[in-house]
Amino acid sequence: MTSAQESRGGAPVGFITDLDSIEAAAVIYLRLWSDGPDSRQAVLNDFATSLGRVQGAKAVQGFEDLCRTCAQYGRRPLMRHSVHCKCLGSDESCFANFIATATTGDRNDAMLIATLLVRPDVAPLITSLAADFGLALKRMKLCAPKFYGSGAKAPHAQPTTLH
Repeated sequence: MTSAQESRGGAPVGFITDLDSIEAAAVIYLRLWSDGPDSRQAVLNDFATSLGRVQGAKAVQGFEDLCRTCAQYGRRPLMRHSVHCKCLGSDESCFANFIATATTGDRNDAMLIATLLVRPDVAPLITSLAADFGLALKRMKLCAPKFYGSGAKAPHAQPTTLH
């Protein structure tokens, strides 16, 4: 893979503040999940606080399955920006749109978007996982953190891969 191919999905296409609450939360949780064990524990804590210990753990397990499946069967590595970056990368935008579409129950469109992320034979599986995750986010009634909308300067790191 060339350098341009490796970073293609990290190209900024907008800002986190451009997204609705489900989409923004999906990107932020993807970034946190990819950031390591401490951040993964923070994700679990958020879900457990909002949904209860059992339902929160179930939602996080589904999200972990979604991330692992995307990494294992991805068309290429899924690129992401740093946790506090205000920018929205093209892969992150696709992921956000995928989660939102799956959440609304538009399975055919969600599976079509899924094929941008993974092999076509895996699309039905991740679409189901995405719908469950999006519905959990909806139950949490989340929105983008204020940091993303404030005038504060966020560090802008080079995009990194999901795995």
